[in-house]
Amino acid sequence: MTDENRIGELVADLREGGMEVRRAATDELGASGEAAIEPLLAVMREGDNDVRWYAARALVRIGEPAVEPLLQAMHAGEDRDFRRYAMAALAGIGEPAVEPLIAVIEEGDPDLQPFAAMALCKIGEPAIDPILRLMHHPDPAMQERAALLLWKMGEPGAEALTAALETGWAGKR
Repeated sequence: MTDENRIGELVADLREGGMEVRRAATDELGASGEAAIEPLLAVMREGDNDVRWYAARALVRIGEPAVEPLLQAMHAGEDRDFRRYAMAALAGIGEPAVEPLIAVIEEGDPDLQPFAAMALCKIGEPAIDPILRLMHHPDPAMQERAALLLWKMGEPGAEALTAALETGWAGKR
């Protein structure tokens, strides 16, 4: 666990350091765990896109504990670049982010859904079964959204979509 002063120094390295300094700071911040989440989110909110990229990489290294704070920050802010990097971090975290991302799709927030969809497509196979669940949603628009997500995912999603369509998935449980 890294203390607050060191986390502050590492965040400053993300903002101002050269590539090697930023990479080292990213690794150390990622290893710092939950204590680094809020400072990383803060730098993502105000930093340029290079800084956001390094901060997102550190959040990926932190993993599951960063999922909910990332989603809360996305709900609270409207900066598209921030949201893009936050979703990239969620995609990098992978399977632990799937159910929270599915919840974003189900909420129907038109500002966040495209980002959640992109992250789910990038996560790939671990997202297939939860997306297939959406194909049984009572709302036909949600069913179509789920089918489109599977199609956009590429081969693994397309295979699952084809199998679901062949079994007559629409609106059935």
